Amino acid sequence: MLIDSHCHLNYKGLIENQANVLERSRAAGVDLMLNIATRESEWDAVLDTAVREPDVWATVGIHPHEADEHPHVDTAKLVERAAHPRVVGIGETGLDYYYEHSDRERQQKSFRSHIAACRETGLPMIVHTRDAEEDTLRIMREEMETGPYGGVIHCFTASGAFADAAMDLGFYISISGIVTFKSAKDLQETAARLPLDRLLVETDSPFLAPVPHRGKSCEPAYVADTAKFLANLRGESIEQLAAATSANFRTLFSKVA
Repeated sequence: MLIDSHCHLNYKGLIENQANVLERSRAAGVDLMLNIATRESEWDAVLDTAVREPDVWATVGIHPHEADEHPHVDTAKLVERAAHPRVVGIGETGLDYYYEHSDRERQQKSFRSHIAACRETGLPMIVHTRDAEEDTLRIMREEMETGPYGGVIHCFTASGAFADAAMDLGFYISISGIVTFKSAKDLQETAARLPLDRLLVETDSPFLAPVPHRGKSCEPAYVADTAKFLANLRGESIEQLAAATSANFRTLFSKVA
């Protein structure tokens, strides 16, 4: 059985036929799905799906793209909403200097608020980073000195050096369908050498459908294609990779248990 450690079931492309999407995912051997929040206005819907579906869990967080629009979402608000029994993580949060839809300082302030919420709740953090390796790592290290916290670098596309630094801080690395793209040679090299006990798999659906589904709306069922590609890349059986990534997910997101 596989776990999709990061999907957006309430986004356009999935929400219109969510029941069918979930049915196909289960048929593909997806045991659990983590439904990720990116803005406050969707927290209720994301949580409602997790309450209704026993194999779906939820997070609360503010994506770095949304930092400008959510100055009021502080650590206390995140902690309050994270108390719900179906909320198992904080995020996604982090830094995105590629699109820069939000001011960099606001992104960094929001990121630190999320880290503080992780520290206070004991829940892991889901980190998004794009073209912001230096600041992401600097903030993670500075905050770790204040007090320990854990999490995962989701949809990993950063450098191998960043992966090593994140794992040194105790973080997991989650691989999406991007690893199946012909252009992703550097990512494939990093993914091939990551320790099996630090590895997760995800879809980030409805985005980034893996080969052979490119051009389609991605859905959690496709995590099976990413896992098969990754297992072959690493010289492991799909059973071995599925078992390890599922165990890693349950270790990191221990509230699921």
